[in-house]
Amino acid sequence: MNAEMMEALQAMAAERGITVDALFAALADALESAYKRLPDAKEYAWVTIDPSTMEFHVIAQDLDEEGNPVGEEYEVTPDNFGRIAAQTARQVMTQRIREAERELKYEEYAGREGDIVTGMIQQTDARYTLLDLGRVEALLPQAEQVPYERPDSNTRLKAYIVEVRKTAKGPQIVVSRTHPGLVKRLFELEVPEIADGIVEIKACAREPGHRTKIAVHSNDPNVDPVGACVGARGARVRQVVNELRGEKIDIVPFSSELEEFVTKALSPARIKEVRPNEMTGDCDVIVPDYQLSLAIGKEGQNARLASRLTGWGINIKSETQLAEEAAYGDVEWAEGEWITDPETGEQLWQPADGGEAVSAEAWAAAMAEEQAEDAGSGEGSSSGPDAGSGEGSSSGQDAGAREPEVAAERAESS
Repeated sequence: MNAEMMEALQAMAAERGITVDALFAALADALESAYKRLPDAKEYAWVTIDPSTMEFHVIAQDLDEEGNPVGEEYEVTPDNFGRIAAQTARQVMTQRIREAERELKYEEYAGREGDIVTGMIQQTDARYTLLDLGRVEALLPQAEQVPYERPDSNTRLKAYIVEVRKTAKGPQIVVSRTHPGLVKRLFELEVPEIADGIVEIKACAREPGHRTKIAVHSNDPNVDPVGACVGARGARVRQVVNELRGEKIDIVPFSSELEEFVTKALSPARIKEVRPNEMTGDCDVIVPDYQLSLAIGKEGQNARLASRLTGWGINIKSETQLAEEAAYGDVEWAEGEWITDPETGEQLWQPADGGEAVSAEAWAAAMAEEQAEDAGSGEGSSSGPDAGSGEGSSSGQDAGAREPEVAAERAESS
């Protein structure tokens, strides 16, 4: 070898985008494979290359019965490899260079999960879409595509990297257009305050192609987080909406107070009261009657996104529903259940206290009798005082007034 070989390796390294050391390793493997194709080749041998002089040497070592190298190392460099050996070296070196290129591409994207890339749409079918990222291709599966979004071929598209797989044919990059992280990355590109860490996106809830809610917080009291994301006349958020093909975006301020956060998350609806339940992780939200449909949203979309954004289950009730539930709760109900007699198929009422089951007719009669008794006891309690203080007291006075007359009649008769 000579200086021309060194220049050729450097030119190839610059063209393929790999290092010269990787090419030296590929060349050494190729020469080793070519040497072992020779009829009198040693079983345990390797190739060393001097980078300064570009000279190579084949070094061998003897093996014992167990296959372990023993003895001194000695040189077995052949005078010439021949045409077949040279062809073998060429094939092996080409293979090693391809493997080095694939490894380099994988390392370039291996740590970029969660990053955003821009690619050119190459191919689209019912299963996936291929994006050309330059040196590699990205796979956009059907499950990661926004419903009814069909971009034209040869158009640029931004996508979110969700996974980088290492395969025999090189790295396979899986991207998504439905991941909530895509919205966060787009805002980082459009809003310098988010990129600098002044404004943070605390939470994001998304229904791809329809609507997204994000909660933002400012680490600087002099910076309005919502205003920073919206931009002058909505310029910043408009860029994000355009990239998402018209998807609506609601930006709400984040709050550590649950009641306030839930109220903001359900905007634009007006909330009257929020009642959280720490045991169940749900909260009841009371709204005026005319705000009920707005708070729930189309097909429950607003309430669903607000629940994902806050991490709490949200039960929306109107003032009328709350009043009806309160009135319903004041009614006394019999404790028990209706069962079916396995022999007759008749419906029976089984009391909760374990008493004997009764038929529907007997249960209805008992309830009617109980209601009648309650009505009778109510009338008796109301007439008792009147009887004692009215008629009863007047009859007692008449009897007391007639007692002398009765005593006189008895004396005459005697």
